[in-house]
Formats: sequence, C-alpha cells, structure tokens
Amino acid sequence: MSSATDDAIIAPLPPAYPGVPASTGSLPSEDEIPAPSPALRLDTEAARRGSPLRILFVAAEGVPFVKVGGLADVIGSLPKALRRLGHDVRVVLPFYGSIDPARWGLRPLRDHLSVPIENDHERVGVRVGDLATAGDLGAAGAHLTDADGGDSDGPDAESAPLGMGDSAAIPVYFIDAPRYFHRENVYGYPDDGERFILFSRAALELVRLLGWAPDIIHCHDWHTAIIPNWLASVYRDDPLLRETASAFTIHNLAFQGIFGYRILEVAGVAEQGFLYPAVPELANVVDLMGRGILFADVVSTVSPRYAREILTPQYGERLDPLLRERRDRLFGILNGIDVEESDPATDAHIAAHYDAFSLERRPDNKRALQEQLHLRVDPAAPLIGMVSRLSDQKGFDLLDQVIIPLIEQGVQLAVTGVGDQHYHQMFQRLAARYPQQVAIHLTFSTEVSQRVYAGADMFLMPSRFEPCGISQMLAMRYGSIPIVHRTGGLADTVQEMDPAAGTGNGFSFERYDPFHLFAAVMRAIEAYRFPEAWKNLMVRAMLADYSWDASAEQYVALYRRAGELRQIGRGRETATASPVGE
Repeated sequence: MSSATDDAIIAPLPPAYPGVPASTGSLPSEDEIPAPSPALRLDTEAARRGSPLRILFVAAEGVPFVKVGGLADVIGSLPKALRRLGHDVRVVLPFYGSIDPARWGLRPLRDHLSVPIENDHERVGVRVGDLATAGDLGAAGAHLTDADGGDSDGPDAESAPLGMGDSAAIPVYFIDAPRYFHRENVYGYPDDGERFILFSRAALELVRLLGWAPDIIHCHDWHTAIIPNWLASVYRDDPLLRETASAFTIHNLAFQGIFGYRILEVAGVAEQGFLYPAVPELANVVDLMGRGILFADVVSTVSPRYAREILTPQYGERLDPLLRERRDRLFGILNGIDVEESDPATDAHIAAHYDAFSLERRPDNKRALQEQLHLRVDPAAPLIGMVSRLSDQKGFDLLDQVIIPLIEQGVQLAVTGVGDQHYHQMFQRLAARYPQQVAIHLTFSTEVSQRVYAGADMFLMPSRFEPCGISQMLAMRYGSIPIVHRTGGLADTVQEMDPAAGTGNGFSFERYDPFHLFAAVMRAIEAYRFPEAWKNLMVRAMLADYSWDASAEQYVALYRRAGELRQIGRGRETATASPVGE
C-alpha cells in the first residue's frame, strides 16, 4: 500500500526560521497551569445544525505535496474531514520548485495574478489540484483533465475550480512565484518574511479573482499570520471579504516570525507601527505570530492542554501577556491522525497484520524489528521505541542521564530520527557498547517508523514541551504503549494506567527531571510482567478514537464562534460610526 505521506516531499529541517528561543526556566506544575474555562467550551451540537460553511485554509506546507513538520499533516487531513461533514473547503499553498505538477495532476488556472506588495505589484501564477485525490494521483502518476482547455482568466473559474464538476473535490490552489519559492528548502532564508507576505496577499487576491467569499479563513503559524491583520485593515471594507471571519492556529509558539520594521512596509500596514510596547524584547520588532493572535477572531492551538500552558511565562515564549489578554478567544483542539493510512490491519510496511482483536499476531512484528535492527531476538525483553527529532526539546537531555540504568534493567531501545550531533554520537556509542540492546537508525523513514510502532512494546516521548504530538497516537494505534512527559497534547492523550480500575492507556511523569522519567519507565516495565493486564492495556490504547472526525466537528464550532465574534465586532464598529440620534 502506498502512503500519501511517503509521496510528500520531505524538505530538510531549517536551521531555524525567525523565532524566539524556548524558555529555559523551570516548568510550571499542574496547579500553576490555568484551569480550563467553562465559557470556552465549543458547542459541537449547535454547530452541526448550521448551514454548510465556505472554509479557506492558507498554509506554508501540506501533505502530500510538501512537508517539513506536523503542520503539513494537519493541512493534508483536516480539510478532508471537514469536507466529509459537508462543507466547501479549499486550500492555498505555495508552489515550491520541488512540487511536480505532473505527479500531482496540477493544471494552470491563471498565468498572471497581480499581487500588491510594498508600493508595487508582483505577478504570480496560480495552479490548481485536488486534495481529495492527490494521494492516488501521486502514486499512479495520473493527471486531472482540463475541461476548460487552459488558463482561466475570470470569476467563472469558481464554478468548476478543477474542471471536474466533482462535489467531493477539495481544490488546492498553488501560488506560483518562482523568485520566492523555487528554492532548495521550504524555510530558512533571509527574505522569508517577504516570501510569506507575498504568498498570503496572493491568497486573498485569488479569492477576489474567484469571486468565492469564504465564511472563514483558517491561517496557520506565523507564515500566514498577517491575514487577520489585513482583514481588519486593508480588506476591512472589501465587498467580498468584509464579512469573512478569521481563525489562527498556533502549531508551535516557539517559531514566531520576528522581523524588522521594513516588513510592515512590505505588508502595507506600516501606519500601525509596533504593537507590543509593554514587552521589552518585542517593543521594536515585528512579531507576525503576535499579530495573528491580536487580530484573529479566534485563536486555537493543537491541543487543549497547550492552550492553557502558553498562558504561563514558562511556555508563553514572551507572548503570554498578549495570550492572556486574548484568553476569551483562545481554544485548544487536539490534532488527529489518518487512521486509514495508519492501520496495522493493512499497513504494507510491517511484517504481520493485526488489530485489537488479533494481538496474537503482533509478536511477529517485534521479532522482525529485532532482526532488522540486529537486536537480540527475545520476546520477553521490553522493547522501547522512539521516533523523534534528537534534541533537548524532545527530552533527550533527560534520557541521557538515565539511559545506562535503563539498559541495565534489560530493556532494548530502538531509536529512529535525526537531530543534534551530540545525540547522534551518544546513541552510536551506546549501540557499539550494547549491540544487542540499543539500535539507532539516523534518518526519518516511514518504513522504519511504522515497524517501530508495530514492533515496540513501549513508546517513549519525554518531551520538555509538545504542542500536540502525533507519534504517541500512532504508537497507541499500533499497540505500542506510550511513556510520556505530562505536557501539551501528551497530557491530553495519555492517561496513567490503573491496573486495579482497569483504566488508562499508558504511563506519564509530571516533573521534568531524570528521576521521574526513570520511575515512569520502571512502572511500565513492571506492568509488562503481567501479560493479561498488558494485553488489556494494549486493547484500550488501540480502540481509542484518534481520527480527525471528532476534531473536525470542534473546528466547525470554532468557525461558527469566529463568525459570531466577527459580526459582533462589525456591529460595534457600525454603532460607533453612526451619528448620535440617527
């Protein structure tokens, strides 16, 4: 089976596009993290009763076309789940030079679209494809038919955006600006600010070209954070966009898009000046992430716990004062996973297929993984897997301090990923010293990752912070029991096993220190000694719903809340502008 994620163009991780370094102070305790507010609960029942929405996603990356991080997985999956709920969903992405139009069935929609930028105009092209069928097209090398016979130059392109007339289609529009996006990497350039300002402005001009008025524009991370600012200023009275609400999702607050004053001139909002005089570090810089938070009708994060954590100085990356000010519009919605692609019953990468009701077949995958990685083939040895970037943020600074004592407990460790050279060398030394217990695979590979999920007994994620985390959900989907630091999405998805009550789906530790990590792993090892209880734990983990369907319903409720807040804001503006007594 071909995976759509396999077909994505995996771009190298950038050294760091403009961002703010993570806080280094001690992390807050459970009691110090603000409790959820009952007023911020989303009414999914009421949201179901509303009419279908027109939803536009604008993002810097999306599976299967291009992927750097977890943002791409969201853009590749959430629109599909929303389309299944009956909404009109469309996506706008940059057309990177690494995207093959023939492979993905992309066709020209317009050769020249004039985009205002700074005091001039930039001409870009527009291509279009279909997210709903892109995975199949990528695997088969098929093409979409161009029923329009070529470039479309006017609003009638909206009536059949793909030339297919397919009501199940999810149009994906690609902004083609070779000077800005035909480069080796996705991020990491000195002009990243200008690149994504142009892209974001082109997305709005494309909407005007199509004559398609979205009810909501869903922006993601700093790359598109300027759009809510524009909707409140440049496009405030635009006939097509004046009623359009905005949602802004923070995927990782550590990357904020920080630039100098000139980026305001490029964006055409220089008259607003700097917006954060109360924050010394940000008083004389432009923080695009901050502008998204300030101007969006609603703001969301990729897990409920992370939405609460970023209200604290330890997690807030210097934007916590602004986030606390906007707390009444801040929501947390957990990401999902593609349960059709990630299915141990059909996964072509693993040695034996199984599900929660045929776990007797799963040990074949453990044996195959041990053999592939040259570990001692021992069904009784607890095998711990990790699929991760090797960095301090992912908890390897803690693991470094306890890994020898863990190995001395007889565990096996299978690690796949890349990251800091220090950790590359650490695992290489350990693998040389303990060749039957430690294996390191220094690359990101879907094939190896899936085999780790299917073959490992336990899955370790001791991240210092984790906005959502996908790997722990994939691990549970495959019956690998997670051991996690209780933070962000890890806290939302992993509950401590209680053998007496028969509840829980994994193991966690609260304090970020090596002793508590070691204790959590030891609890897992002890539980592993009781096969029947461990099997029941695996069944609970595998049967949980990690799909995008539940999350999609919450996003619909979020969009409706954004629309309500937009209307309230417009009403206040009208009332303020009206003469007294009129």
